Amino acid sequence: MIISALAFTFLNVFVKSLHSFSVYQIIFFRSLGSLFFTMPFLLKNKISLLGNKKGLMITRSLFGVTSMGLFFMSLRYIEMGTAVSIRYIAPIFAAFFALLFLKEKIKPLQWLFFGVAFAGVLVLKGFDTGLQIEGVGLALVSAVFAGFTYIVIRKIGTQDHPVVVVNYFMVISAVLGGLLSISGWKTPVGQEWLIFLSLGVFGYFAQLFMTKAMQVGETNQVAPLKYLEVIFTIIIGLIWYNEVYTLQNLVGILLIIFGLTLNVISKKKNK
Repeated sequence: MIISALAFTFLNVFVKSLHSFSVYQIIFFRSLGSLFFTMPFLLKNKISLLGNKKGLMITRSLFGVTSMGLFFMSLRYIEMGTAVSIRYIAPIFAAFFALLFLKEKIKPLQWLFFGVAFAGVLVLKGFDTGLQIEGVGLALVSAVFAGFTYIVIRKIGTQDHPVVVVNYFMVISAVLGGLLSISGWKTPVGQEWLIFLSLGVFGYFAQLFMTKAMQVGETNQVAPLKYLEVIFTIIIGLIWYNEVYTLQNLVGILLIIFGLTLNVISKKKNK
């Protein structure tokens, strides 16, 4: 999950640099690039492209592309670190969905820590009139769909190879992104081609290691480790894009990280 967080960080940085292109076109190139890794791997190792849990993998893909699209949109309104922080309260939704659908047990103390993390979101937006509600709303809904994604991956379990799961996601994302970007298509030029191609590389490794982590670990323990992406993104955002974070922004982000970290610690102690 840590490797995944690093890869997602660089993906965020390059997506933000492509603000003049439609989100659908970004999704198309990001997905198409990853297919250059997944397809050859599956064919070389003679692994079925269709897999076993077809319905679940299609569902996971639809939830995933929705979450991805909403998050990419949010980057156009708010700082990267803020957007990532809000999206990664997904473990709260994942924990709730895990309770309902997977019957995973969640300790009362964990709910308290999830509450601390969610309070961080309220601090980020509740008292900051400079933070655009559109960006916050997009990142928040993205988190809900990400929570659903975690649960579906857990439901798939180890019955399908992680690359098969990622391949489904990339195929469906590429098709949907391609179709939706036709009307507003803008052809990249020069260095833009390199940036677009890099999306697939970082996206592939980010999805692969996230899928592996979710398949072998419990949702409530593994998912919160994605908060590391927040730290990586803030650091690069400050250096690369000169993003500005107020004291209130940082307090909200720290509450989110603090709540998710305590959840991981309490989960380990309960085992």
